[in-house]
Amino acid sequence: MTNNDPTSALDLSPLSVGDLLCTSQLTTDDIHRIFATARAVKHGREVHTQVLRHKRLAMIFEKDSLRTRFTFDIGMQDLGGTAVFMDHRDARLGSRESVKDVAKNLERWVHGIVARTFKHKTLDELATHADIPVINGLSDMVHPCQALADFFTLTEKWGELRGRTLTYVGDGNNTCHSLIHTAAKLGVHIRVCSPEGYEPNSRVVNEAMRTGATTGSEVTILNDPDAAAEGADAIYTDVWASMGQEDEIEERNGIFAAYQIDEDLMARAKPDAMFMHCLPAHRGWEVTQEVLDGPQSVVYDIAENRLHVQKAVMALLIR
Repeated sequence: MTNNDPTSALDLSPLSVGDLLCTSQLTTDDIHRIFATARAVKHGREVHTQVLRHKRLAMIFEKDSLRTRFTFDIGMQDLGGTAVFMDHRDARLGSRESVKDVAKNLERWVHGIVARTFKHKTLDELATHADIPVINGLSDMVHPCQALADFFTLTEKWGELRGRTLTYVGDGNNTCHSLIHTAAKLGVHIRVCSPEGYEPNSRVVNEAMRTGATTGSEVTILNDPDAAAEGADAIYTDVWASMGQEDEIEERNGIFAAYQIDEDLMARAKPDAMFMHCLPAHRGWEVTQEVLDGPQSVVYDIAENRLHVQKAVMALLIR
């Protein structure tokens, strides 16, 4: 008998969590499930167009976005559902109406929420009060979907991740925090190199070190870019001033000038090392044009994979 169910090739059994707020809450098996699902939907787009048929997604954004907004919206359409965008840049969640009331209303209309917020506490409140999945599209503390796309891309390039070394050079920001959490879960060694005073949150580092003790991941914090890049399998950077830090741009440009990723720094890594960036990038600031647009750069592969990983996350969370 022929199985005509287009979703039958996917294992859509629930993850160990009901929301995706931070990759630290995921098990290693959860992450591998997300990667397997992303791989399936990436290579079988026409097959999986009914996975979220008749499902609706609310997208609440307090910050500007290109990749997150487009990939969640397109991803929901690809899976057979619909997305509704709510622009909260002028009126942040909790200002006109309480976060609880927003959550309780949305749960009656939609099947999932993606929120891109300034405060991580806002996401926690949404998840607490909404009886539907809440997905973190970026907060001041973490950027889980980005890190999942980063490491999914590395699985495509390397296969096995365990024991590889990823070096992050730059501000210890939300993307950095999610890279640390996810590397620890996957047994990847991660070196973070930042100017003194701009290192990642110590609680994030300590939690990842505890996780790494069981997975074999080593988390190292440095201030010397040359030492951090030496022998690395991949080098990652991000903007020096994140959204909400625009008034610090001039000061940060001076402090971070010695942390630019250029061809000399890339040469300290392994010959086949990849360059990674979550985008948007500022050519000539955190990375030179030659590196960003060079043969070692996988930044657009990562950007594409945001779509496939987030489709996997939605398929596994939304019911």
